[in-house]
Amino acid sequence: MIGIIGKVKIDSKAVLAPMAGYTDLPFRKIAKNLGAGLVTSEMVSAKAMYYNDKKTEELTITDEIERPMAIQIFGSDPDIMAYVVETKLNTRNDFDIIDINMGCPAPKIVKNNEGSALMRDMKLSYRIVKKIVEVSNKPVTVKIRMGWDKNNINGVEFAKMLEQAGASAITVHARTREMFYSGKADIDFIRKVKQSVSIPVIGNGDIFDAKDALDMIEKTDCDYVAIGRGAIGNPWIFLNIKEALENREITIPNPEMIINMVIYHLNEMCDLKGEKVGIKEMRKHIHAYIKGLRNSKSVRDQINRISSREELEMVLNNYLRTLNVLDK
Repeated sequence: MIGIIGKVKIDSKAVLAPMAGYTDLPFRKIAKNLGAGLVTSEMVSAKAMYYNDKKTEELTITDEIERPMAIQIFGSDPDIMAYVVETKLNTRNDFDIIDINMGCPAPKIVKNNEGSALMRDMKLSYRIVKKIVEVSNKPVTVKIRMGWDKNNINGVEFAKMLEQAGASAITVHARTREMFYSGKADIDFIRKVKQSVSIPVIGNGDIFDAKDALDMIEKTDCDYVAIGRGAIGNPWIFLNIKEALENREITIPNPEMIINMVIYHLNEMCDLKGEKVGIKEMRKHIHAYIKGLRNSKSVRDQINRISSREELEMVLNNYLRTLNVLDK
């Protein structure tokens, strides 16, 4: 099952959506190992890259195991964004796609006329995409929403414009900016976008298990599905979607698989970011991984007080032994 975005081969219909604070290198490697056909970085400020901000550059650290992967940039200045692509991203051979964020609803992003705010300015958005496509040596994709709010739903027209500007694929989060992540994603809107363009369309929104993914594919005819929040604490969702598409038995992770994954994720995070930062950033992941397991609340309370990788591993292994005893 191989699809193509530009000239990039994607071997699964399930891809990892970009999420600020989550889709760093360790998380992307896990998603890729479990079957994600494409993974995407956290969104990166083009302006910050233009000014050589060190922390921003760190967001673009990659590993060969991730390929194919995309780096997502955001901004509102076509010249700066095109300059960054031409001088900084074109020279790199460690990723495959440049994705432009025109869907982020965060107030700190939209107040600068970036992210989903760009859906209110089709002319500017066209110039951004066209300029980047003209200079990029990699396929350019774009992430959008249905529109700004219920009175300004222009996603279909916007998608047509993006195709004309040269985009190689479009990801559609089936909510407006006004909705943020609340309410129910309108997947019928993804179908409308798919019918309006000839480039690949990636459906996004409310995919929390394999059934959700298959429903979206069947009802919208989208080429791929992008999973964001549904992968937090459950990266097996990528494996499950592949299994469902191939009519195989669905893998349900047991406590041992979960705790072993937590420990692997922890070590990857600490190796990349150092013990202090790694443990701090892992807490949110651990809470999601163990949610629903027995006595998880008491373990979460312990984890929030731990600052040592060795101690955290010991607590997790003890927790697993406790679970194994309870299950006997």
